[in-house]
Amino acid sequence: MAWIVTPFGALMVLLILRDVFHTLWHPTRHGGLSRLVMRGMWRLSAHRGARWRPAGLAGPLGMVMVVALWALTVAVGWGLVYWPHMPEGFSYAAGLDPTHHASPVDALYVSLVTLATLGLGDIAPATGWLRVLAPLEALVGFALLSATVAWNLGIYPALARRRALALRLSHVRRSRADARALDSDGGAAILDGLASALATATVDFLQYAESYYFHDADEDTALPRQLGHALGLADQAEEARHPDVRLSASVLRRALEDLATVLDARFLRAGGGPEGVFAAYAEDHGHPWEPGGPPPNGGDRRS
Repeated sequence: MAWIVTPFGALMVLLILRDVFHTLWHPTRHGGLSRLVMRGMWRLSAHRGARWRPAGLAGPLGMVMVVALWALTVAVGWGLVYWPHMPEGFSYAAGLDPTHHASPVDALYVSLVTLATLGLGDIAPATGWLRVLAPLEALVGFALLSATVAWNLGIYPALARRRALALRLSHVRRSRADARALDSDGGAAILDGLASALATATVDFLQYAESYYFHDADEDTALPRQLGHALGLADQAEEARHPDVRLSASVLRRALEDLATVLDARFLRAGGGPEGVFAAYAEDHGHPWEPGGPPPNGGDRRS
């Protein structure tokens, strides 16, 4: 039995470590367990009525579930490595009957204690190679803790940058900026700043794809709600007389196209141009799509 159970447990551990690696340090389009869990929570939230997704629970709960699944799978995997070698491969504290403490539950207990680096010592590896494996599991436990902290430190700043971009677009929209106002050095500077922020948001979606599954209920900080206005700004500025404004508008247009390409390839599969992709993005996040252009009578488009 050991030749089946032990390699299977080791494979479980390696799969989780691979998932952590691809989630944090080498994000790929196909992702792994973390991407599947986050996407599953997002799809589930779409069928729970109007109160679930706007509360912003899908993303945070998805992250909690991913971390819990990482830890549980590693603990079970290492427990399967230990179990076939109990009780003869372990030493037991006085008062513990080895024959009564060699079940899968006991192996899982040893794995959890080691993974959490508690070091209780009532059941400990005794043979050579098992004594090497136990510290390795403790290192994996420390790595999982570090990975969880790094994940949070990466995703939440990315969310803040995305929300700041949306708020900046909302400021421009509410400032009643039209084509004439944009046809100036100040207009070119505004467009350059928006293009730079859009490029940062695009990289964030590539590096922290799980950030897509966080919902922003406030329309002023919801990027899906504001992207239509960004397209409208690019359209207006491309007709400007000022050459710097036209150049900035072209850069802004390329930044919007790059963002649309990433959103479509990784999340939406909507096809079409940027406007169609951004409309699908807004729909997926529960926001109405508003085509580009200045608000009627220079006012807000808020519903």
